[in-house]
Amino acid sequence: MNLILLGAPGAGKGTQAEVICKELGIPTISTGNMLRAAVKAGTEYGLKAKAAMDAGDLVSDDIVIGILKDRIKEPDAQNGFILDGFPRTVPQAEALDAMGVTIDKVIEIYVPDEKIQQRMSGRRVCLDCGATFHTDFKPPKQEGICDACGKELVIRKDDEPETVKSRLKTYHEQTAPLKDYYKAQGKLTTVVGQEEVADTSKLTLEALKA
Repeated sequence: MNLILLGAPGAGKGTQAEVICKELGIPTISTGNMLRAAVKAGTEYGLKAKAAMDAGDLVSDDIVIGILKDRIKEPDAQNGFILDGFPRTVPQAEALDAMGVTIDKVIEIYVPDEKIQQRMSGRRVCLDCGATFHTDFKPPKQEGICDACGKELVIRKDDEPETVKSRLKTYHEQTAPLKDYYKAQGKLTTVVGQEEVADTSKLTLEALKA
């Protein structure tokens, strides 16, 4: 099954992607992780992506699509995949269709903006292995230290309050129209994010079978 997860930054798409990943045995293709790897490697595309992300803007389509095309050819994605963070605009969705990539289902994780701002201010990320934690919802065993690799956890620039506001504005202007695009194709299901992650996961898995 080829899936797309939609939702504002901080809605919990990454967490639900992990749940679906275990359930269906397919990889999560997170554009964020792919882009951060390119930024860390200092590639030409990585430097362009960094400038956009630092400004709270979206990374251009040609950068993202180039990275994605290579990724979905890999062996682990042959039985399906979950796209997290792509497409972000209707033109990207059209480009995905033009690539001949069949999307079976689109799941939107909906969380109000004010809750997202609270969530993201507590997010902590390991720059070394990419693991994410939260001071309230998913604290590391040792404060400030990654459970997975033991390196330091940091607040990413794009989780800072002003950047969060900018990213939410960008999401509503550029990404929210995707809901209508996929609704018209009969592929969209909306899951309302719950207080407890497990409750959201239950609704997400039910949406897969719907």
